[in-house]
Amino acid sequence: MTRKNLAPVPDQIDPLVAILEQLLQAVESLKGSQDAELRTYSAAEAAVFLGKSEYWVSEQIQLGTIPHTRIGKTPRLTAEHIKQVQANGEVQPHKYSPRPLAA
Repeated sequence: MTRKNLAPVPDQIDPLVAILEQLLQAVESLKGSQDAELRTYSAAEAAVFLGKSEYWVSEQIQLGTIPHTRIGKTPRLTAEHIKQVQANGEVQPHKYSPRPLAA
């Protein structure tokens, strides 16, 4: 027995449409990644990356202790600013610090 009508069975159409929609969303998200270096983060978004509270980030911006930019009156942080904050918090061991005990 052969099938003369080669149109897809309706049960097969729904999964194909779902897959095509997912592919379309993935392609659209790739288009936005070209402008990733222009993306800025709010204090709340930056706090997630830094492992701090939104209040801490906002307070440090007001004190001028962390790098930031202002878009209008709103303080924002770029990815480079967040990396600088992380790098500035790094502490290297002092050359006269006691050596760890051998086990």
